[in-house]
Amino acid sequence: MPHSRRYRSSERSSRGSYHERYRSRKHKRRRTRSRSSSSERDRRHRREDSYHVRSRSYDDHSTDRRAYDRRYCDSYRRNDYSRERGEAYYEPDYHHSYEYRRSRDREGSYRSCKSSRRKHRRRRRRSRSFSRSSSQRSRQSSRRAKSVEDDDEGHLIYRVGDWLQERYEIISTLGEGTFGRVVQCIDHRRGGARVALKIIKNVEKYKEAARLEINVLEKINEKDPENTNLCVRMFDWFDYHGHMCISFELLGLSTFDFLKDNNYLPYPIHQVRHMAYQVCQAVKFLHDNKLTHTDLKPENILFVNSDYELSYNLEKKRDERSVKSTSIRVVDFGSATFDHEHHSTIVSTRHYRAPEVILELGWSQPCDVWSIGCIIFEYYVGFTLFQTHDNREHLAMMERILGPIPSRMIRKTRKQKYFYHGRLDWDENTSAGRYVRENCKPLRRYLTSEAEDHHRLFDLIESMLEYEPSKRITLSEALKHPFFDVLEMEPSTKLWDSSRDISR
Repeated sequence: MPHSRRYRSSERSSRGSYHERYRSRKHKRRRTRSRSSSSERDRRHRREDSYHVRSRSYDDHSTDRRAYDRRYCDSYRRNDYSRERGEAYYEPDYHHSYEYRRSRDREGSYRSCKSSRRKHRRRRRRSRSFSRSSSQRSRQSSRRAKSVEDDDEGHLIYRVGDWLQERYEIISTLGEGTFGRVVQCIDHRRGGARVALKIIKNVEKYKEAARLEINVLEKINEKDPENTNLCVRMFDWFDYHGHMCISFELLGLSTFDFLKDNNYLPYPIHQVRHMAYQVCQAVKFLHDNKLTHTDLKPENILFVNSDYELSYNLEKKRDERSVKSTSIRVVDFGSATFDHEHHSTIVSTRHYRAPEVILELGWSQPCDVWSIGCIIFEYYVGFTLFQTHDNREHLAMMERILGPIPSRMIRKTRKQKYFYHGRLDWDENTSAGRYVRENCKPLRRYLTSEAEDHHRLFDLIESMLEYEPSKRITLSEALKHPFFDVLEMEPSTKLWDSSRDISR
C-alpha cells in the first residue's frame, strides 16, 4: 500500500536548499526503481512511483515539524484539526491511493506480455495483500478517480468529491489566480478538518515559484513551531502529477475582499489600529529573520474569521458590515526574498510599490514598510492611495501627495527619462495631469476627523511613506508609535523572540 513519505528530522533540519533536497530524492528514487525485486507489490509501487505524490506533513508541534490577491481569496474558514500522527490518520477505506487504482486499470496490457505462470503468482500475491470485503470495495469504487487531466492553461481538472493524495477530498473551489486555483478540502488524516489547498498550474515558472514559496514557509515553520508570528500556516506540500500543491490553514476573507463586499466602507479607526499593529508584527518577524515579503497588499492579509455583524444605514439606505474579529494572517510568500538571495529589479504590486523600486535604486526591507503605509491608508479611507498603472504618473501622484522627490534619489537613478533638469518631467495641463490634480491631494487632507487618534495615525503613515529608505521608519519603531499606545498588550500581540536566524 503506497503511503505518503515522511522524512526524519535530521533531513528536515539539513542546511541544504529545497532544490538540492528535491533533486537528490528524485535521483535516489530513480536508482531504487532500477533494482530488481521478487515482490509484485514492490514492482507495482515502483511502477507508480512516477505518478505517486510525495508529501511532507507538519501536523503537530514536535521538533521535527517544518514549520491571496483579490482574484482567489473567497471564503476561507478555519477549523481545528487532530494533532495525532501516523496510522491514526488512515481510515481503512483510504488505503488504496488514486494512483494505485489508475495503475490497476492499465494492468491488462502489462499482463498480456507475461507467462501464465507469472500471472497466476501475481494474482495470488495481490489477493493476499489487497483483499477487501465487498462492502469496502463498493465504498472504494464510489471514490474511484478518472485519469488526471489538465486544461489548456495548465489548471488541474477536478470535480467536487475528487480525492488527492488519498487524503484531501475536494468540497469547493475558493478562487482562481494566474498561479492556479485554491480549493477547500476535507483532510481525512486530520480528523476531517477543513483546509485550503493551493493547486499550482502545471507550468514550470509557476511550479518554480511554488517551490520557492515552500522553501520560505518551511523556514518560517522551523522558526515558529507554535504558529505565533501571524503568518499563514503551511501544513503539507506535495507534487501531484506535475501540480505543486500546498495545504494551508483555512482562513476568512482577505481584508480587501471584505472591504469590497462592504461597498468599500472604511474600517473604523479602532479596527485599523489592531489590524495595522498585527501586520507590523508579522512583517517585523520576517525582517528580523532577513526576509522581505515584497508583495504586501490588502489581498494578501486575511482575516482568521471574517464573520460579521450587519446593521442598516438609514442615511445611505444600505446594509453595512462590521467584522467581529480583526485577527489577521499574512499570506502569499511566493515572492518573499532572503537578504542573501538575488533581488529582482521590480517587485510589489503596482499600487504598493515603493519609489526606490520604481527608480531601480535597489530595495530591501524598507520597501515592505512603504507597502504597509499604503495598506493602512486604504483601510482608513476605503480606496487605494496610488490608483495608477504608469510609472511617471505614479511618481507625479507621490509628489502631489507627499511633496517633491529628493534630489539625491533623482541624481542616483538610472531612470532619467522620468526627469528633466533635476525635476519630474510632468505636464499638469495634460489629461493625465488633470487626473492627478483632481484625484490626489496632500496626505493630511484625507483626514476624516481632527481627533488626536486620527492625527497620530497620519503621523505614522507619513513616517512609513518617507521617500528615502534609510529615513523610513522601521517596524520596530512603528510598533512603539503613540498611535498604538491604547492597545492592550495581550499575549497574542506580544513581540516574538527573533534571536535565531532562519535565512540559511
